[in-house]
Amino acid sequence: MSMRYIIVDDESIAHEIIKKYCSLLPNMQLMQDCYDAIEAIEYLSMHTVDLIFLDLNMPKLQGFDFLKTLPNLPKVIVTTAYKEHALEGYELNIVDYLLKPFSFERFLKAVNKARVDTPKTLSNIQNAVSNAKQERIFLRSDNKHIQIVIDDILFVESSGNYIKIVLKEEIITTRGKLASISELMPVDSFVQVHRSFMVVPKHIKRIEGNQLFIDNYTVPIGKLFKAQVDILLKK
Repeated sequence: MSMRYIIVDDESIAHEIIKKYCSLLPNMQLMQDCYDAIEAIEYLSMHTVDLIFLDLNMPKLQGFDFLKTLPNLPKVIVTTAYKEHALEGYELNIVDYLLKPFSFERFLKAVNKARVDTPKTLSNIQNAVSNAKQERIFLRSDNKHIQIVIDDILFVESSGNYIKIVLKEEIITTRGKLASISELMPVDSFVQVHRSFMVVPKHIKRIEGNQLFIDNYTVPIGKLFKAQVDILLKK
């Protein structure tokens, strides 16, 4: 079964890259090139699609504002040059975030997620909550793989070529960058508050000035990420 998609991006080169990548995949059917959100709204008022590749920074209407106008939201893969937008899509049907420029391998991972992800209906959300304890990932540390319950993670800290995963009961160190770890984590669960820190909002005890307090730890809030924390406070 083919996956019908549109591209919503004001840069023609972005359209060419996405179409080139899609041409390498089976059953991907381009329905429309849209160069701003208004074009996309007009097209979607008359047609249905399975997937939108969406740039966030466009003239006339920004990406997330555009999504909020749609009565029936297809799956969405966000393509952006900015890292700071993940939190805004918390309640929208965002399958994945591709940070420009992205590789074919990273693109393929996002499309595969779109193929298997089901819409976020109420029952799915309830199941996700009830099964949260069972959601686990494997991380390589000191030549062995350690299984981690995602719900036990307090925050993740990047330091050079290493990542420190701070859990309720222990700290695990593994090689890698923050971006590589964030790809393993559910996008809805983590918020980046500093270039070196991602936190789990539900574990935050309090926020004072430019600091977060989680369990017995203090996490800094970076200037570039202050707006994300402000959005978090309004939820």
